[in-house]
Amino acid sequence: MKRTIALLLLALVTIGGLSACNTVEGFGKDVQKVGEKMESGAKN
Repeated sequence: MKRTIALLLLALVTIGGLSACNTVEGFGKDVQKVGEKMESGAKN
């Protein structure tokens, strides 16, 4: 019983970690786009 609960918790943590990586990657892309817009605005 304890082993099943431990495996379930490990699976949940793993899934949470993987989804967080995707979120951080998306956030990084958004920040990069904002930076590009600011840079092109400064050139004009």
